[in-house]
Amino acid sequence: MRTTPRTSSPRRYLMCPPTHFTVTYSINPWMDPTKPVDLPLALAQWEDLRDRYRALGHTVELLAPDPALPDMVFAANGATVVEGRVLGAKFAHAERTAEAGAHLAWFRGNGWAADDVRAPEHVNEGEGDFAVTASWILAGRGFRSSPLSHDEAQEFFGRPVIGLELVDPRYYHLDTALCVLDDAGDEVMYYPDAFSPGSRAVLARLFPDALIATAEDAAALGLNAVSDGRNVLLPQAAVGLFEPLRRRGFEPIGMDLGELLKGGGSVKCCTQELRP
Repeated sequence: MRTTPRTSSPRRYLMCPPTHFTVTYSINPWMDPTKPVDLPLALAQWEDLRDRYRALGHTVELLAPDPALPDMVFAANGATVVEGRVLGAKFAHAERTAEAGAHLAWFRGNGWAADDVRAPEHVNEGEGDFAVTASWILAGRGFRSSPLSHDEAQEFFGRPVIGLELVDPRYYHLDTALCVLDDAGDEVMYYPDAFSPGSRAVLARLFPDALIATAEDAAALGLNAVSDGRNVLLPQAAVGLFEPLRRRGFEPIGMDLGELLKGGGSVKCCTQELRP
């Protein structure tokens, strides 16, 4: 058990309220248009997450929702921000294409220099498939983001990008299968069976002490979590992750985002980090 106390660091997040959230199409295995969304409950659950971030001392910026874009609540997919530089998204599915422009417009209208904001050439779905550690950018591929986006991100950010192949359609984005717990110390948790054999071997080499999630906790979308270095906000149903996190010195905070799970997302999907 870890004895050295962990400390959180103030974060800045971009979120979008689920004002127009619904499930009328299916672009991942979690989405079932026959299951109605309780919109007031979805909004209350989202507000609980937003308020929890603020109570922990973090800043939450808001992206205005668009009635034509029900998935905008999953703000993590709209861009990746590293050291103040912004690589926008280019969505794989037509239903979400216009979200990319809304995100770029937000950055350009909120203080980012033009040279620091780039519209990508290749398909990437933001922090859905890019996870930032101290040493690398981990980059998912296989269902959404193009492998070509990995080179593009490496050139733009000037950081090594490690490609990881996703093989289980339930874990269609990297952020459903892996979570960065401590971006100052290259500490992660992940679900091995979401990855190809070669990618599992890479993860084991890079992160020999990673927290390994069970199939049950992965299926609860427990890895779709956000850590500030101490507090880990994750789906409350991922009960098997709580004690292992505590043993490592983290403070797990269970969140109920059950209505948003109907769209295939949870804590991390709703949270884009604006890294200074």
